[in-house]
Amino acid sequence: MTLQAKLPALLLAVAVLGAGPLRAAAPPSQFGVDAPELARLGELAVGVRTLALVQRNQEDVLAFDPAKGSFPKSNRPLTVDLWYPAAPSSGAQREIYSASLPSIPPAAPASFTVPGIAVRDAQPAGKGYPLVVISHGYSNSPAAMTWLTENLASKGYVVAAIRHDDPPITDTAKFAQLLVRRPLDIAFVTHTLKGILAREHLVDPARVALIGYSMGGYGVLTTAGATLDPTSPMTRMVPGGLLVRYARSGSKRGDMVEKGLRAVIAMAPAGGGSLAAWGSEGLRNIDTPLLIIAGDADRTLDYATGARAIFDNATGTNRYLLTFKGCGHSIGLNPAPETMRARLWDQDWFEDPVWRKDRVNAISAHFISAFLDRYVKDDASRDAYLNVPVSESAAGTWPSPNPYPYDAYSPGANGVSAWKGFQRNHAAGLELIQAKAVPHANEFACGRPLRSLQRGHAEGIR
Repeated sequence: MTLQAKLPALLLAVAVLGAGPLRAAAPPSQFGVDAPELARLGELAVGVRTLALVQRNQEDVLAFDPAKGSFPKSNRPLTVDLWYPAAPSSGAQREIYSASLPSIPPAAPASFTVPGIAVRDAQPAGKGYPLVVISHGYSNSPAAMTWLTENLASKGYVVAAIRHDDPPITDTAKFAQLLVRRPLDIAFVTHTLKGILAREHLVDPARVALIGYSMGGYGVLTTAGATLDPTSPMTRMVPGGLLVRYARSGSKRGDMVEKGLRAVIAMAPAGGGSLAAWGSEGLRNIDTPLLIIAGDADRTLDYATGARAIFDNATGTNRYLLTFKGCGHSIGLNPAPETMRARLWDQDWFEDPVWRKDRVNAISAHFISAFLDRYVKDDASRDAYLNVPVSESAAGTWPSPNPYPYDAYSPGANGVSAWKGFQRNHAAGLELIQAKAVPHANEFACGRPLRSLQRGHAEGIR
């Protein structure tokens, strides 16, 4: 064989050898060099364990008997995954999480694994940590949210993520179960864990926060005090008038509420739009500091009538709205594992069509950390990360000539209006606005509501 004939084979061999082994997937809770400052992992090692709770004597939403006008009752098991600061033994194996999500019918559920930094059943380290309860989206799993659960645990939070055991998202006839169960699950788990983990001295029951994504966002807002509207279209979706009993002035309203919360975070929250879960009156009843994170190109839950309207109407509390411009609904889960990239349906559980997912998660982790530290840990220094000097991230500037190193984090002061904690050229495509609580009696002046003005809804790519 001539040299010319051998050349393609030689080049291929060199390319293969030069490539070396494929890089193993990194844990989603560890972000890259372009992540904003507060996204980085904390200094604590992380443990994970699984708890089995039982909520007794619960109505089966999907088994209403019209002839009797009643629901059968049974005990509802709830599994909770718990991440916490830990002292693992030397050389302990890190957790590899596994779960599955519904695939497009008629395909079977799609399974995946996720590498972690946590050690299963490691010995807890320290005591009296704040408790954060997380509620995932419709048919999701805590295993798909480890970007946040592990990250927060490494920073001194105990994080409890509920496995809600939803009906498949492909079976829309069972959607009513989520409308009732989401806030009930969250309220029950939060109240129960405050007792159990306080007796173990692991958490401080006076420092509790809730985080929810999508349907979990609907759940945490309701649990935080947003009262359901008994006349909303949503209440008619649940048979037997059951949801009306949990709505405003209903006899069971208190079962969906957890008092004494320090912070609430809703990511791409459901409940607005056509559901009209609370109406403006119900949202005004939230009195806990609120952070909403959403994309303004959300095609699943409309941004203008969803996240933005929730921000505008939750006038009873101090609140923030972080918007990813051009981003869609898939902001709550890890980057797509390799096994979820073969079919577009499976990948779209995780990935946004426009934004890099690890970038979305890093930015969200930065602001979630700042918000929880400020309102749950009372760290006033975090105000500088939340009270940004310009609402549009791209409008922030650095001095010229720039005396800071290329990868320096913005101080957000001293002539630098780039958002604090972001690096040069890496604060773009974001908007952060905030509003203070308005006393209900003074909400209207001169015939107009004293709330942030609506801005035009920008169309994005989806």
